[in-house]
Amino acid sequence: MVIDNNQKEIDAMAEFHRGNRQEGFRLQEEFAAEFRKEYENADHCSCEKSCRYHGNCKECVAIHRAHQEHVPNCMRPIINKKLKLVSELTEHSIIDELEKSK
Repeated sequence: MVIDNNQKEIDAMAEFHRGNRQEGFRLQEEFAAEFRKEYENADHCSCEKSCRYHGNCKECVAIHRAHQEHVPNCMRPIINKKLKLVSELTEHSIIDELEKSK
């Protein structure tokens, strides 16, 4: 099972955006059911660097929400991708600003 960019979840989000919440939730629950079955006893964590909470997303996310200093390793590629899109609005000038502040 592919988790990242899963087509069923992409389709679910498309339904939500169309206002079809019932179908969105149906597809989302199908994804969740498949996930529960597939990864009941298997490693699903995409973090390249294992930690004490590897594979235990509930506790990992709770810890990161509690200390609020950074985000879990598995979330960084997603956030960086979104930040890159936002950065394009200013021709990535944030990089220049960050370099100046060093």
